[in-house]
Amino acid sequence: MPKHGKQYLAALAKIEPGQFYTPEEAIQLVKDTSYVKFDATVELHLRLGIDPRHADQNIRTTVALPHGTGKTVRVLVFAQGDAVQASLDAGADFAGNDELIARVDKENFFDFDVAIATPDMMGKVGRIGRKLGPRGLMPNPKSGTIVPAEDLPRTIREVRGGRVEFRNDKTGILHVAIGKVSFTPEQIQENLSALMDAVKAAKPSGAKGTYIRTVTLTSTMGPGIPLNPTLVQGLSVV
Repeated sequence: MPKHGKQYLAALAKIEPGQFYTPEEAIQLVKDTSYVKFDATVELHLRLGIDPRHADQNIRTTVALPHGTGKTVRVLVFAQGDAVQASLDAGADFAGNDELIARVDKENFFDFDVAIATPDMMGKVGRIGRKLGPRGLMPNPKSGTIVPAEDLPRTIREVRGGRVEFRNDKTGILHVAIGKVSFTPEQIQENLSALMDAVKAAKPSGAKGTYIRTVTLTSTMGPGIPLNPTLVQGLSVV
């Protein structure tokens, strides 16, 4: 097991062993325990009472964080006709059809964070699915990234403005970035509230017993701060 450095141990010492913190306390602690020199990402990790072996219990959805994640999102759009220029006008970094698909396929072009496509492009986009899929870049209706041409401007603005996709891993845990340490406590809490609303709304009908089992807040390279699951579930976007 790797040993932690002095800065990490000093940060960990600020967290009381066995204590579950309120959202307000945890948010302040995550700011106090961030010791890196850059603007660390604030992450929420939730262990859910789901069985990932069953397809109907896996979670994959999106949430619009009121204050975004603090990260600049590069958007690529697969479209044709007037939708190409409309996408660029709406803020897409790249938009096109055959030539863009060829660029991804032949040049291994992946300088983007989210790929969006219109339904009529999916037959062509599917041919590069073997490259987009492993990188989590394949457009998918569950992530809201396959949309009609008329919905492209709205979708692009939402993605750039703070809409994020989240899904459980193979152990039933969600890992979601909800902001930066530089955010105000109010901004972090409002993003946290929006995420919790989305997680509760996504509860699979087949999930049995306690749905949200543990909730942990942390920052990049910082120690995990356990939250009181009951108090966190009581949060709601006002």
